[in-house]
Amino acid sequence: MARGKLRIYLGAAPGVGKTYAMLSEGHRRAERGTDLVVGFVEHHARPRTEVMLHGLEAVPRREISYRDATFTEMDVDAVLARRPAVALVDELAHTNVPGSRNPKRWQDVEELLQAGIDVISAVNIQHLESLGDVVESITGVRQRETVPDEVVRRADQIELVDMSPQALRRRMAHGNIYASDKVNAALSNYFRPGNLTALRELALLWTADRVDEYLQQYRSEHSIRSTWQARERIVVGLTGGPEGRTLIRRASRMAAKGSGSEVLAVYIARSDGLTSASPKELAVQRTLVEDLGGSFHHVIGEDIPGALLEFARGVNATQIVLGSSRRKTWQYVFGPGVGATVARESGPDLDVHIVTHEEVAKGRGLPVARGARLGRSRIVAGWLAGVGGPLLLTVLLTGLENGPGLANDVLLFLFMTVIAALLGGLLPALASAAVGSMLLNYYFTPPTHTLTVQDPTNIVAIVIFFAVAVAVASVVDVAARRTHQAARLRAESEILSFLAGSVLRGETSLEALLERVRETFGMESVALLERESDTSPWTCAGSATATPAGAGQGPNGELAPPAQDRGAECGRAQPTGAQAAAPRSGMPVRPEDADVDMPVGDHMALALNGRVLPAEDRRVLAAFAAQAVVVLDRQRLVGQAEQARELAEGNRIRTALLAAVSHDLRTPLAGIKAAVTSLRSDDVAWSDEDEAELLAGIEDGADRLDHLVGNLLDMSRLQTGTVTPLIREIDLDEVVPMALGGVPEASVTLDIPEELPMVAVDPGLLERSVANIVENAVKYSPQGRPVLVAASALGARVEVRVADRGPGVPDSAKDRIFEPFQRYGDAPRGAGVGLGLAVARGFAEAMGGTLTAEDTPGGGMTMVLTLRAVAGRPLAAPDLPAHVTS
Repeated sequence: MARGKLRIYLGAAPGVGKTYAMLSEGHRRAERGTDLVVGFVEHHARPRTEVMLHGLEAVPRREISYRDATFTEMDVDAVLARRPAVALVDELAHTNVPGSRNPKRWQDVEELLQAGIDVISAVNIQHLESLGDVVESITGVRQRETVPDEVVRRADQIELVDMSPQALRRRMAHGNIYASDKVNAALSNYFRPGNLTALRELALLWTADRVDEYLQQYRSEHSIRSTWQARERIVVGLTGGPEGRTLIRRASRMAAKGSGSEVLAVYIARSDGLTSASPKELAVQRTLVEDLGGSFHHVIGEDIPGALLEFARGVNATQIVLGSSRRKTWQYVFGPGVGATVARESGPDLDVHIVTHEEVAKGRGLPVARGARLGRSRIVAGWLAGVGGPLLLTVLLTGLENGPGLANDVLLFLFMTVIAALLGGLLPALASAAVGSMLLNYYFTPPTHTLTVQDPTNIVAIVIFFAVAVAVASVVDVAARRTHQAARLRAESEILSFLAGSVLRGETSLEALLERVRETFGMESVALLERESDTSPWTCAGSATATPAGAGQGPNGELAPPAQDRGAECGRAQPTGAQAAAPRSGMPVRPEDADVDMPVGDHMALALNGRVLPAEDRRVLAAFAAQAVVVLDRQRLVGQAEQARELAEGNRIRTALLAAVSHDLRTPLAGIKAAVTSLRSDDVAWSDEDEAELLAGIEDGADRLDHLVGNLLDMSRLQTGTVTPLIREIDLDEVVPMALGGVPEASVTLDIPEELPMVAVDPGLLERSVANIVENAVKYSPQGRPVLVAASALGARVEVRVADRGPGVPDSAKDRIFEPFQRYGDAPRGAGVGLGLAVARGFAEAMGGTLTAEDTPGGGMTMVLTLRAVAGRPLAAPDLPAHVTS
């Protein structure tokens, strides 16, 4: 019997329309004559979904008693006995009531599929087992009911049911998903815009990966090797050279131009492990590509172009990014190079981009720090050419019956000397000249096979040969050294130019500059030390280390990333006595303790540990040290400027305070003065009602004065940093109702569930914060539209949301309304000094919470006060319908 086919409608959140789409598909199939039944569909009292059930045959549900209650579940036996062609089964992740045929509904579906029945089902992305932790970190709700990813992946068809967060929240606000009494709780908890956006992205990415799996499977089954450009995948070929960073950034910019593009950086090493790549540089490039959202791959292959193309086709890449060759012109005699080979053999399905960079045609030499010294391989090759070359040339020439003549022999030996000079420098060339002279004398100068020279002209020829060989070797060696020195000076000038430009632009922090010093000179640690006087102890102003303390290599041998806390070892105690003589490790605490120290002025020094630097490197090091001092001075100036800004802000606050006192405080004072003067007047006989009205005006003015003065004092405490919260555990329902005493009772609707966890707050500060927020909301809310004050638990925090139905505030002004002495819109001058929200946010942050503003669905503004829940106490789930999270 053939297995049935499974079709799944996947949604990002409840309410996007999965069940509606499933029922629509059921009607389409039924109209085509398909034998279809409804195995289990729950409409959740949604009218439009309930209407879609009409006209479809439904298999009666099975009733199960559990804990003195009766539940209904899908009757699997009845569906199997009915044996339809297609069954509609909703809520794939549902957990069946104990006593059912299977513990989970997806297991019921599996039985139907085994029986040859096609099944159409629905599930939300948050119910996938692998995403449980991710969804909990986003929404604060742990999904109790999940379905294994493999069950969904095995589906024959997966259709994503998508809806924007704004449209879903509008649908929620209109009551199309939940009952009206649950709407506010749902909007303020699970259905917040950020939650819905994150869940939507999860659904899109998961579906895209599943589609990619389908594509890879199809290509494999049909042996398709060519690239299908259904999704942009950009492969970056790395050599381990410094140009790799440029290639990675260029590929990232290319990927950013197309949605869903992917960057894969690959380094191909030979199996013998002989490579000129720098492990440190590869580690930096790995970190860079991962930071940019790509992936790093290490591949073994003898044929570099072939391995690169094989990797690209294996991942269905559409583009390959390579750098222009670093080889010098003469090195192309050994082959066309990787770039040209890949471009030639890529075919029409792969686009190859050759990116220029600063290392083009500079060769694959050793780092600049080694200066003009030749590598070991060059020196060995020079000695082989200088000693073995003349010997091999002698064997070849003596094997000829009629040689080219002594003059040509001299030129050939001179050519071998030049080759030795080019490869190994002066000493191999001198050795080549000496060996060549002896061989010329013994084998090619009459009489041969003796060291005697018969013709004096031949003596002159041999002497001239030796002199010319030595001269040519010297010139070639000097030219090579001058070339290396020029390259070194150019590199130094580039470094110094970069330093000067970055410091002038303010782009480099002290830690970043010291890290660059460490990388440039290959040191283990670098520290900038300073002291106040010649007798004061040294202190560390900044530092950089190769790896964090206790770190080394990763499990696969890769280098650990650079330390994030650069100043972790700056403050260690100064070693004395035997400790000072012991081997050093970590950060130097005195210049004399370091391998290299560079004084900067009288009281500062740059200290480096790792190795001793040659004298020629100290010039660049001195420039680094001077720039480090400049950066440190600039950072301190920035700090002083920040202090000056705070003083200026204080002056602005005082100026605004004087303006507030001169107007807003005088208004209630004038009212109180007028009422008191009227009462004291003997010219008018006031009735009891008039006196009561005047006394009420005095009381109202005094209350306004008390509120204004209280806010001013609170703002003063916040500005001077004297707010010290007394944190203790308390229930919200003990504080929030007390904060509503200053507003009419009918203007506020309070909704604080009893099962909320306790919060760690200062009760007094919390009361003032909530009072200010509510008073502000009531002020702007229209008559007859009460302000909603609701609380809910989300993960390790509790939110108090104050929602009004006023005119709202545009996004550009949401942060500005929390600044002191700010009024929004056409608020009257007598409505306050504009400190209420500023004080509320200040108190919230002093308690470790936050206060933000967001739009109220349907119009208005919602203030969200986030507080810390008490640690270790079980958190209550949000007050939402059960099917939201089940």
